[in-house]
Amino acid sequence: MAEHDPQSIPALLERNARRYGANAAYREKEFGVWQTWTWLATAEEVRSLALGLLALGINRGDYVAIIGRNRPALYWSMVATQKVGAIPVPLYQDAVADEMAYVLDHCGARFVIAGDQEQVDKVLEVGDRAKSVEHILYLDPRGLRKYDHSHLHALADVAAEGRAAHERLEPELKAREAEVTYDSTCVMLYTSGTTGRPKGVVLSNRNIIETSKNSSEFDRLRAGDEVLAYLPMAWVGDFIFSIGQAYWTGFCVNCPESESTVQTCLREIGPTYYFAPPRVFEQLLTDVTIRMEDASRLKRWLFARAMKLARRVGPRLLDGQSVGAWDRFRYWLNGRLIYGPLKDALGLGRIRVGYTAGEAIGPEIFEFYRSLGINLKQLYGQTEASVFITQQPDGQVRSDTVGIASPGVELKVAESGEVFYRSPGVFVEYYKNPESTAGTKDDEGWVATGDAGFIEEDTGHLRIIDRAKDVGKLADGRLFAPKYVENKLKFYPNILEAVVFGADRPDCTAFINIDLQAVGNWAERSNLAYASYQELAGNPRVYAMISEHVAEVNRTLADDPILSGCQVHRFLILHKELDADDGELTRTRKVRRRIIEEKYADLLTALYDGSESIYTETEVTYEDGRKGKISATLKIARAEVAAPTAQKVAAE
Repeated sequence: MAEHDPQSIPALLERNARRYGANAAYREKEFGVWQTWTWLATAEEVRSLALGLLALGINRGDYVAIIGRNRPALYWSMVATQKVGAIPVPLYQDAVADEMAYVLDHCGARFVIAGDQEQVDKVLEVGDRAKSVEHILYLDPRGLRKYDHSHLHALADVAAEGRAAHERLEPELKAREAEVTYDSTCVMLYTSGTTGRPKGVVLSNRNIIETSKNSSEFDRLRAGDEVLAYLPMAWVGDFIFSIGQAYWTGFCVNCPESESTVQTCLREIGPTYYFAPPRVFEQLLTDVTIRMEDASRLKRWLFARAMKLARRVGPRLLDGQSVGAWDRFRYWLNGRLIYGPLKDALGLGRIRVGYTAGEAIGPEIFEFYRSLGINLKQLYGQTEASVFITQQPDGQVRSDTVGIASPGVELKVAESGEVFYRSPGVFVEYYKNPESTAGTKDDEGWVATGDAGFIEEDTGHLRIIDRAKDVGKLADGRLFAPKYVENKLKFYPNILEAVVFGADRPDCTAFINIDLQAVGNWAERSNLAYASYQELAGNPRVYAMISEHVAEVNRTLADDPILSGCQVHRFLILHKELDADDGELTRTRKVRRRIIEEKYADLLTALYDGSESIYTETEVTYEDGRKGKISATLKIARAEVAAPTAQKVAAE
């Protein structure tokens, strides 16, 4: 970082107001209309909010919880909070009251900035467990008119009060902003809490700005780029993309009208820089597949021919490799007639750089997008790294690795197989948790990822195998890597989620969730009637289809000399989708393996005791927060297991 470069996010905002003043900084779709704020207007909005917070009595070092969907005003609130020397703490908007209470109490938030009535109600509900909260600010006033407003304030009113008192408060604001340094806390983000209570990850301005600078330069991001902000604001990726990289490069952040209109907004904006977890790319491909299955025979034939060419030529063109003139012309022609319209329909027509991360993406899915000319790549990151640990350089994109070390990042693999990294993005500490901090980051700044993997000697690419704590042994000593198998199962559009068991057991078994949309569409085309997820999941024809998928995965595992023991011997299809509200998944949809083992202990026992079916009752949480129970008799299926390659050769 050069000495003259801004040393904080608010300082980057002031630079952008001078450098890109008339450029679009934020857009938001509301009531069907896109509204735009320039960088100059954004700086003024943030300044007004900061002055308003001062008028409310915010102190240096206060924690400000921010809860809601992606909206410019909530992003501005985070920067305004930083501007007055306080610390923003974004929370997941779909968090249930208990989860919210823990975070509010743990960080001791004095202020809460909420998007709407739903979030205000959740904060008020847990008021007895979050006693530090003194003021609640809200963005959307609908439904809040008759509430007690002694400590409840409209965000617009707070900003208006700040503007009215600017002469009185301006000296204090300037003094506060001048105190914010490169090593001041920029944001505190809570981990997903896969194995226990979430931890507050403290990230400094240095962490965020250095990482944003390095990652932006790696992919040549620029002020003219467009992103769509639709991922949870509490997730570190959204903070880096929508604040860190946006403020470093000056590109525009677009906020959709609602969760239900994300796909429409994606098509309307046509972002040039885009991130989505594998599940989103899988869903888009599922939609395309369903549409093609419903198309005429001629259209299906034309599409199949075009995609055959695309899979052969598209990735080569993306990687700058030589392609014959005739193939190049045919690819261009298909691009005008098929690939281009398809990409535009998906909202991916203008993408220069696309990333996916979080889970492994199926090779076929990855290949599909790259064959269309979409520069989709993989990255590997963590909250504790300010996201970026590895990235895939253009021309070195593969589905089986997560890339090379990002700029400024050092990698090493311990004898145990666990991956470690060190970088300018490494977090400062876990808030109020020195033991976990010391257990994760050593005195030299090396951070344990908790993931097992290896670095390819010839390419420097990192390959992740599984979570280090989940890698174990079967009863006979063979390697057990559940996530590796789960990812292979989830590559099939019909399988939404899978949880594999086998540590210290004779063989592997699995719980499976079907994808209701994909399997439901198949059922309709097959004239298979069903009334609910539970009824469809228990249908014998659905079990037969899933059995085929499991058998195919087993055959691929049989060819792996290290992981051949991980073949699934028995499985069942769960009677309900695993849900974050039921504690089975984190808010970022990571499996809480230990909780699932305990909650479904009866089902797990049945997988290993030879039972052919089992009756079970399960507590569920409805959308309105009420609890209930569902019951079902689940079939347990035996999967086709393939002989390991070594045994095949010996037999021959």
